[in-house]
Amino acid sequence: MKKLSVFVAVILMLVSCDQMFKGTTPSQSDERMDSLQSLLDQKDSELNEMLEAFNDIQDGFDQINEAEGRVNLLSENAEGNNAVANIQETMEFIENTMLENRRKIEELQQRLKQSSVNTARMQEALQKLTAQLEEKTQEIDDLRTQLAQRDVKIIELGESVEQLKTENTQVRAESKVNAEIAKNQDAQLNTAYYVFGTTKELKQQKILVDGDVLKTTDFNANYFTKIDIRRTNVIPLESKSAKILTTHPEGSYSLLKDSKGEYTLRITDAAEFWSVSRYLVIRVK
Repeated sequence: MKKLSVFVAVILMLVSCDQMFKGTTPSQSDERMDSLQSLLDQKDSELNEMLEAFNDIQDGFDQINEAEGRVNLLSENAEGNNAVANIQETMEFIENTMLENRRKIEELQQRLKQSSVNTARMQEALQKLTAQLEEKTQEIDDLRTQLAQRDVKIIELGESVEQLKTENTQVRAESKVNAEIAKNQDAQLNTAYYVFGTTKELKQQKILVDGDVLKTTDFNANYFTKIDIRRTNVIPLESKSAKILTTHPEGSYSLLKDSKGEYTLRITDAAEFWSVSRYLVIRVK
């Protein structure tokens, strides 16, 4: 899919090359070629990221299918404590993987909205994944029902099973708390904020005061958009004029114009870009 999309993009652009380069000097032609190459690189990179996300989600579904098979096999031969414990453990894995796949699909939906490779085929593939998620959700519900119908035999195994369930519940609760703490810490480490607006708008929010940006503490923090720097690397600015007012290292980003002449910020090195400040302010017109 990557090769095909890039090939089509190249063909479409090359077809219009004669018009693009007529009346230009060699230097101007080089600049346009550089711009063209930059756009192609951007699309190629975004496409690779999208394909990787699609593959991760499909791998999750494959793992769920294998786990379902193990549960069915174990439930038919649940004659000991180990079998019950394995069923519980495998069902927990299925639940967690389903939640992770749902989260990834929701993130992919948001990323696709902002992506330059948001094509009809991409949307169709995403719809198929969403349908697969709902179908798999129903399958898991049916599996729970089947296990409930066999609960009589499982309960007859005695108090040791109940004790095992209690211990597993306590361990899961502790693990959940630890995971939540780690998740919050991780989220804080990867959180940043951005805003773009006209000079008037930035002044109204006290983000820009006397020509200085974020020099006071009473600016309107709610005016900023919160992002995860691992997920957001493309920000459409919807303006034909854009200037970054906060400090971010050169070479870690690029400002590119789309077919409408409007700028889009592309962050090419997130760690470097956000190393100086976790706040991004862009002035547009």
